[in-house]
Amino acid sequence: MNNVIQLGGVTRLNLSPDRVLKNAIGQFDDDGVVIMGYDKNGDTYFASSIANGGTVLWLLENCKKRLLETKDDL
Repeated sequence: MNNVIQLGGVTRLNLSPDRVLKNAIGQFDDDGVVIMGYDKNGDTYFASSIANGGTVLWLLENCKKRLLETKDDL
């Protein structure tokens, strides 16, 4: 499948977590990243390269704001 082209954009379909993580490699600067989701046991998973909890919370709230501002008719 070397001839498959990854298209950017928004989709209403769920994507494989591994696919999303692989596509994210190399996309971040030194400011950090937060990963959250469910592990294979269904337990909540959280990891962050950012040590400051306040900065992590600010990033989560900023992403929450952007999500809430996303149009439903995409």
